[in-house]
Amino acid sequence: MTHSTGDPTEVVDVEPILRRIGLIEDHESVAMGLRAMLADEVDLDLVAIAATVDELLALGPELDLVVLDLRLGDASSPRSNVERLHAIGAQVLVYTGAENPFLVRSAARAGVLGVVRKSEPAAAIVSAIRRAAAGGQVVTTDWAAAIDGDPQLPDVGLSPRQREVLALYASGEKAGRVARLAGLSEQTVNDYLIRIRNKYADAGRPAPTKTDLYKRAVEDGWLPMPEVPPSS
Repeated sequence: MTHSTGDPTEVVDVEPILRRIGLIEDHESVAMGLRAMLADEVDLDLVAIAATVDELLALGPELDLVVLDLRLGDASSPRSNVERLHAIGAQVLVYTGAENPFLVRSAARAGVLGVVRKSEPAAAIVSAIRRAAAGGQVVTTDWAAAIDGDPQLPDVGLSPRQREVLALYASGEKAGRVARLAGLSEQTVNDYLIRIRNKYADAGRPAPTKTDLYKRAVEDGWLPMPEVPPSS
């Protein structure tokens, strides 16, 4: 990149700002494709690739942007993944196939910068990453549809510990098993469940049964959207 100093005979080179990019994607071919797309971009450096958020965090890189696949093999929730990445100071761009819009809404509620489909032309994907890496919103049709379709369910304000208990219990674990997994007493788990139900009831989203708690956890992004069986 160049600019003029005022002297019409002199042009000075200006180095572009280098943005450090991480990718969370559990399909090797997709990861290889994105690496190839960014290989010749002097301002975008793909410094870390991992299959899960846990793997990326273990690498410990300093990142400007994480490109995040929504449906990962570890069944982690998009909202939780985004929050964990924000905690290390990284912005997040969703990189997705033909996902259910619910997953995009879940990520949107956690504050991602936008969404880009894996099927987009390479130039469009690179442009979206460049914009997001600089902190800009990436507005696409998928993104707008997900935001417009968001029912804006009221946030019930669960603490991190309450979210952990909800996710474990609503996914099918019994209270005793939740207690062992979370390092709590069974009575404490039961107390948490009472408080969680009260918070949902106060928000106008009652959850008297375990099935209702599962629905609320999915709605709020604490559990992933269930897989839809393929039609025969």
